[in-house]
Amino acid sequence: MSSTKSPGDGLVRAGSIVFLVGSIATIVTFVPLFFDLPRFPSIAYWVCMLMPAGFLLALCGLLRSARAQRRRAAA
Repeated sequence: MSSTKSPGDGLVRAGSIVFLVGSIATIVTFVPLFFDLPRFPSIAYWVCMLMPAGFLLALCGLLRSARAQRRRAAA
């Protein structure tokens, strides 16, 4: 296994961190629904939107890495 970094590795790492933050926020915002607690403010639900944003970032990183690998193979 080589330790060289592909162009999309940073995007994949950033996307996974953003996805993790969004998934934790999603779990936290569902807790009041199950335990009959008061609802969180609206900003908490907007933080949940980080989950698909992180997924999109990681997907863009994977596509960028695949394009760079295809260019190296063609050269």
